[in-house]
Amino acid sequence: MKAAILFGNEDIRFADMSEPETRPGAVKVRVRACGICGSDVPRVLHGGAHFYPVVLGHEFAGDVVEVGVGVEGLAPGDRVSCAPLVPCGKCVDCQRGRFSLCRRYSFIGSREQGGMAEFVVMPAANAVKYGGEVPYWTAAMFEPATVALHGIFLNGSVSGEDVAVVGCGTIGIFAVQWAKLLGARRVVAFDISEDRLAFARRMGADIGFDTRDADFAERACAATPGGSGFGAVFDASGCEATIHAAFRLAANRARVCVIGTPVRDISFTKAEWELMNRKEFRLTGSWMSYSAPFPGREWEMVADYATSGRFVFDPQLVFRNFPLSRAAEAFDLFRNPSQVHGKVMLMCGDDA
Repeated sequence: MKAAILFGNEDIRFADMSEPETRPGAVKVRVRACGICGSDVPRVLHGGAHFYPVVLGHEFAGDVVEVGVGVEGLAPGDRVSCAPLVPCGKCVDCQRGRFSLCRRYSFIGSREQGGMAEFVVMPAANAVKYGGEVPYWTAAMFEPATVALHGIFLNGSVSGEDVAVVGCGTIGIFAVQWAKLLGARRVVAFDISEDRLAFARRMGADIGFDTRDADFAERACAATPGGSGFGAVFDASGCEATIHAAFRLAANRARVCVIGTPVRDISFTKAEWELMNRKEFRLTGSWMSYSAPFPGREWEMVADYATSGRFVFDPQLVFRNFPLSRAAEAFDLFRNPSQVHGKVMLMCGDDA
């Protein structure tokens, strides 16, 4: 088969490799669409892969073509998305259903061969079946949609709350939509891009604020009941400015969840950090998107809501499509990340 194979730092090539064999308890999937995640970029451009050669790609969808011995509930022709975590199933966290926190996990598309290929074999438990009317590129984005939903679940109920979402990239847009669907009284978006704020409003945000304005937090909080601030705050970026903004926007006894992953060190002044003490807000992180029974209600809800049309994967989420054969060109875009405004998708087969 053909695959986009990473042979070394900055060396990704469309080349031949052996087609994987279906094993017991697993399914073989013909990949139709595979998104480039932000975590894939340093693996290609900054020597961050676990081993070489490797086929990356954990945000993908396609068609089941073979099922292994012992597989039930899946058949050739089923459309599936990949839940890429492969937990050990034996550690304390796995036994408690906290699969995202497994320390001995494997991961499709980084620790084992992934979806930037014509075919991939994965455990049947990781194949999330969905309705055939959902486009492949949409199902390839189930994983980031579950990441946003997992953060909302960890942060507690948003029903009736004023919710702030800081950072309106893909995860932020999904968080806006989930908060609205799950009963938030009002959802307010924050970003430095007017285009992303406009998109957030189109996807359900009631209002948006440009965080480059010095008084954005004061103006946003003034519009909440009693000027108290936001009861639920989500940082969907992970950069220093957005985390600081989340601290400023939080109401007393609020719940603040950091979904975004920092890529550099973050520092706080004494006064900034003291906001957590004085407001007595609860701060939590969020990692991946899994719960019991594996892969969890996050994946079940995304597949269900996407199939029914209640959750919208707007085409504006996708910045550019490339055929798999041009994977190197697709990754070259990320040498200047400011020019990438959305998901870059690799398409295979008839959809290329």
